[in-house]
Amino acid sequence: MKVLVTGATGKLGSKVVDTLLQTVPADRLAVSVRKPEKAEGLRERGVEVRYGDFDRPETLETAFAGVDRLLIISADGDNETRIRQHTNAVEAAARANVGFIAYTSIANASESTNLMAPPHQATERAILKTGIPYAFLRNNWYLENEIPGIQGVLAGAPWVTSAGDGKVGWALRQEYADAAAAVLTGSGHENKTYELSGRLLTQAELAAALGSVLNREVPVQQVDDATYADIMRSVGVPEFAVPIVVGIQQGIREGTLAVESTDFEKLLGRPLAPIRTALGEIMKSLDR
Repeated sequence: MKVLVTGATGKLGSKVVDTLLQTVPADRLAVSVRKPEKAEGLRERGVEVRYGDFDRPETLETAFAGVDRLLIISADGDNETRIRQHTNAVEAAARANVGFIAYTSIANASESTNLMAPPHQATERAILKTGIPYAFLRNNWYLENEIPGIQGVLAGAPWVTSAGDGKVGWALRQEYADAAAAVLTGSGHENKTYELSGRLLTQAELAAALGSVLNREVPVQQVDDATYADIMRSVGVPEFAVPIVVGIQQGIREGTLAVESTDFEKLLGRPLAPIRTALGEIMKSLDR
């Protein structure tokens, strides 16, 4: 069996590969990357490094050749770019006769109104169209996404949000990687959708958990979207990204990430790290 991971030098992909290497022989593992030179460390560990560019479909068909189980990790970029790139990857997988596709999607993708949902909706539809057995890994939200806010608190700022009482199922990126690895190496995951969500918390509850880790109160500043946008500009968020970060807050406020599920624990075979433990891991990473 040959397993291939796309985006293997990225933040999530690198963790998935590291987890796979704990149980999968290196000669059964391949990666598809746009810049093979960045994956030299994986090559040295015995992983097959293949060149694949989501904007060059012919490279993907070659990269996916002979692959039994494929993990397509969603790309970065605007929605239009991601839809094009993901569609290229899915169609190449079909032409290469890949046996199984796992895809990192978003919470409640098929029904979601989150501003980031359209590429995931399009990709899930494209995968279904191929008829290839699949697993949709609907990742809720990486706790690491909150590092800028955590760093702000460490610098003396309050926890700033316009998400109101909207809830999020935060989990560590490593936990999402472990779940993906479990699907790629396990059985019985064909044509399954997994809602991968941690315990639902509001922004205020997350800030309180952070305060317990820091042994001090973390004040929460609830603002409207316009004020949030101004604050983001004041801390250096580029203008093109301001609507995105505001849209994320809006999506949380509207409940697009408030998905309750035990799928995470079922895939991992263990409970997720409690939020204070997970925040402690984030703090350790910031100290390095």
